[in-house]
Amino acid sequence: MVAKNDVRLTAYRDGPLLVRAPATEGESALAAPGPRRPVALCRCGKSRLWPTCDGTHKLVGFRAPAAELRLPESD
Repeated sequence: MVAKNDVRLTAYRDGPLLVRAPATEGESALAAPGPRRPVALCRCGKSRLWPTCDGTHKLVGFRAPAAELRLPESD
């Protein structure tokens, strides 16, 4: 299981939400280069591959601020 503090969420300015988490046991090293495997999630709502980003935000002129996000701590 991945601890919440091991997950990094980065909202890129005018772009996707990038989620980085450590590769889990059983994942191929080829499928997860490096210590973290990034996933880009759509924030503009126009991606044809929703919920993942396909770059459409650039075509539609999506605007949003950048932010470093944290998952809430559980009790």
